[in-house]
Amino acid sequence: MRAVIKDGIGVFHPQGFLDGTSSAALLSIEDIDVTVKSNASMILVSLKKVIFFNRNGLDTFVKMFQKIRTANHIVVGFCDYDKKKYDAFKKFYDDDLSFSLFQTQKIASLFSSSFKEKNKNVLLYSEDKSQRAALAIELHDNGHNPIVAQTEEEFLQKAEVKDAYDVIIENTFLGQMGQKVATRVTGNAIIYTVSSFLDAEIGSTFNIAYHNNSLNVGFRLFIFDAYKVVSMNIHALNFFSKLASSSAEYNATICFVGMSFSKTPISFKETLEDAGMMFFDQMDDILQNKKLLDELGASSAASGKNKRALNKVLVTELPNFIDATVATIEMMTNSKATKDAAKVDKIEIADKNDKIASSIGFYGDIDGMVMLVFPLGIAKKACELLIGESTDDKEMILDTLAELVNIVGGKVKTLLADEHIRVDITLPRTYHDVDGLLEVAEDKKGVQVDLSFDNDKFLFFLTR
Repeated sequence: MRAVIKDGIGVFHPQGFLDGTSSAALLSIEDIDVTVKSNASMILVSLKKVIFFNRNGLDTFVKMFQKIRTANHIVVGFCDYDKKKYDAFKKFYDDDLSFSLFQTQKIASLFSSSFKEKNKNVLLYSEDKSQRAALAIELHDNGHNPIVAQTEEEFLQKAEVKDAYDVIIENTFLGQMGQKVATRVTGNAIIYTVSSFLDAEIGSTFNIAYHNNSLNVGFRLFIFDAYKVVSMNIHALNFFSKLASSSAEYNATICFVGMSFSKTPISFKETLEDAGMMFFDQMDDILQNKKLLDELGASSAASGKNKRALNKVLVTELPNFIDATVATIEMMTNSKATKDAAKVDKIEIADKNDKIASSIGFYGDIDGMVMLVFPLGIAKKACELLIGESTDDKEMILDTLAELVNIVGGKVKTLLADEHIRVDITLPRTYHDVDGLLEVAEDKKGVQVDLSFDNDKFLFFLTR
């Protein structure tokens, strides 16, 4: 199958049914290699002429995408689909969308470095905050003017004024930006959703590695949204009791919200309370009580049992972590980074005034975390694009900073994947000041790199 190449994008046009029996013969690695050698910076499969597809049919392309992306470091994915097909992709691949989805080829061209037209006014929306941020950053980096709708209602209102925008983007996904974890974060609370009957299966379905790495990053408040839980048996009780005990080593708090005990023995609640868990009737009882939220989610020193030495493998990958961080912040602030100093030691922050911070963890083939200390001015400037305006609202800046750091984590994940190092990332933890970060860093040794962005001091710290 030959590709049509335009604006640096090689597009393949399969036809008919993609069901796993016919699709294998439609496209080969050799076809893609020929297209890449023709200077294509993006490889897409158009679904415009596809009548039907299933997971087996798509997997044929996805496996080839993975090989070609690793070998050539280019964007791969699908385009030209409707909302129904987009929802099918999200359902089939859930939280493992490693490829990109562009609703149309026109939208895809905006993300191509070979697209010659610049300064397009682009209205965009995604229900995924991280995707909204990623889309906006990529568009801005390619010389366009993204207008980010923060809610679906805002998007629909603005989309009615079609003449105001050159392109309107929805149902689009940048798969190379990392993973979407099946949790959500509010402030500095991680919220897990559980439902139905809680039994022994919770031990295999709950991502304990993610939870432990979130503790290591500095999260101290974990909430189980249990409104849809029908009952709990002794196996689930034992699991949550052990989870509470292990989290207590970090002075972390675990809460249940909305849990009904009409079909669960009340003694289970008493047992969990004895283990340190807290129970609330409504989510707002925690999230709308700022004093309680700050108290429960406050940083505290990590368990001494979890101190891990920096290793050679991690230090070897330092350039990937630095490159992802610097490239993102340079682009967002329109400034140039310079390296002032680097050392292997405990984190050292000479001036704590007007600084905010964030940390993000990674785990898999290698594990550890990145800590970033921002002067408030850099943080405000870096987040302005995603907020849509300049603001002094510190809570809004911190919330947006988390999305920015999530993108850094996603870029790191992609760079490591290109070297066949597989990692997952946690959600970012943010800090109003550096004292909270220092409590988490405790006596950890790591690589500290002091950077300047137009003479504004910035600190990068890689540790375990």
